Amino acid sequence: MKGLAMADPNVLNPHPPEFNRFLHASVGEDRNGYAVTVLSTLARLGLDPWKETAELVMLGHDAAQARLGTLLARFRDVPALASDHGRIARDLSELLPEGRASGSLKRAASTVTGDRPGTSGAIWALLAIVFLLFQMFMVGGSGSGE
Repeated sequence: MKGLAMADPNVLNPHPPEFNRFLHASVGEDRNGYAVTVLSTLARLGLDPWKETAELVMLGHDAAQARLGTLLARFRDVPALASDHGRIARDLSELLPEGRASGSLKRAASTVTGDRPGTSGAIWALLAIVFLLFQMFMVGGSGSGE
């Protein structure tokens, strides 16, 4: 069966698997005693967890740690974060995959953040063509009929 191709194993989970360790790490317990993960923290802050993680990876370790500390300081559902968000941010930033070491991870991160090279240029070119066709149709269709 030469013509059959294997299905992409990530078709149901298009997010980079390297992010899982970080996103599923606990940031502490909420007021009801439930463990809160980085993924749920980012989601509760109104952020896309995978996009934010991709941006953290692309920032580099120190900048990512600072950004993560700022985000955790804004999160009020976990009481321990009020006084300890700096240490927790430092510990969690250690779980981020190393973005500088892997070109494939950078490509995965840029895909998550929507940085697809050439996409915006192609969209603008298509819109320009549609606009020109519309103009030609309007000018051509409004003749005097002579």
